[in-house]
Amino acid sequence: MRTSIRPTTAEVDLAALRSNARLLKGIAGRAAVWAVIKADAYGHGAVAVARALGQEVDGLAVSLVEEGIELRAAGVKSPILVLGAYYGRHHDDVVAQRLTPVVANREDLVRFADAGTRRGHPVDVHLKLDTGMSRLGVRPDELRPALETLVARPSLRLAGLATHLACADAREVEPTEAQLARFREGCAVVASAGFPQVVRHAANSAATLRFPEARFDAVRPGLALYGTSPVALADGGGSAPALAPVLSFRTRVLAVRELAVGDSVSYGWTWTARRPSRIGTLPVGYADGYPRHVSGAEVLVRGRRVPVVGNVCMDMLMVDLTDVPLAHVGDDVVLIGHMGAAHITIDELAAWAGTISYEVLCGISKRVPRQNVE
Repeated sequence: MRTSIRPTTAEVDLAALRSNARLLKGIAGRAAVWAVIKADAYGHGAVAVARALGQEVDGLAVSLVEEGIELRAAGVKSPILVLGAYYGRHHDDVVAQRLTPVVANREDLVRFADAGTRRGHPVDVHLKLDTGMSRLGVRPDELRPALETLVARPSLRLAGLATHLACADAREVEPTEAQLARFREGCAVVASAGFPQVVRHAANSAATLRFPEARFDAVRPGLALYGTSPVALADGGGSAPALAPVLSFRTRVLAVRELAVGDSVSYGWTWTARRPSRIGTLPVGYADGYPRHVSGAEVLVRGRRVPVVGNVCMDMLMVDLTDVPLAHVGDDVVLIGHMGAAHITIDELAAWAGTISYEVLCGISKRVPRQNVE
């Protein structure tokens, strides 16, 4: 969308993104780093993020085949792993686009084998092992039959073994340790079946930071790449590194009006002035991804925090400017990010909305232009 009309924008700091990637690569050590850029790179813009990371990472990971196709259409040549494991009847498209599928069941193994036969070359696949997420993947007792399927089909090549950790960002480490033990058992089964060279990967951002034993041969950081630590509230097992926030969310004051005591604001009149007040209207709302159900939320105006008042609307929200008497129409407003020494973090906004930072970042809608800066 054009960026010259409405002033609401999301600014993406590509230099900060690359800095985070280098930091995570240092933490990962000998393990490869596959940058997770699913969900439009967590709202940051998948194509721009993929291009910016360039040689900083060893590969990319998406959730959907469609996300991988978008990157290929944009000229991205990096290895791309498809994590979501839904392929419908499009296995040939996955192979044609040079995407590497994570496979979660025997049926898809057979279909990728058939695709490899039709195309005349083996297809690399990663097999997903369910170690406790209970979402996707072959269970431990199904692993040997899946490996037999691979052995019987020369048009398939087992390139990786993966799992997904459910509690790596929780304070309790025991659930993750139990999943890792099951995964190591699965790795031993795979090696004994004649597949000694597969790439083993289990670690998301939290596990990359907190569990060195989870890094195996590759790690899959997502949230940490974008400057938010998923382990800030977890005790033990490591500390949050100095990640650089990548995205800031900004707008400007659209209107200012004077309210008398007793005047109310927005739908439902949930906020009423208890003093003569100056209320600013901002051209941003829940259709842009600013959460509707916030409580105690604040934004930055002229370097000061001011409260969001009344219900957030689809296209607008209101803030109390009474204590910033010089604020006027056209002033910059920061919803997420820095303004001078003051800042509002994505974690703060998520807490005000009663959700997690992942949801807020992914929820910033397409109608908010992304402006990439270095």
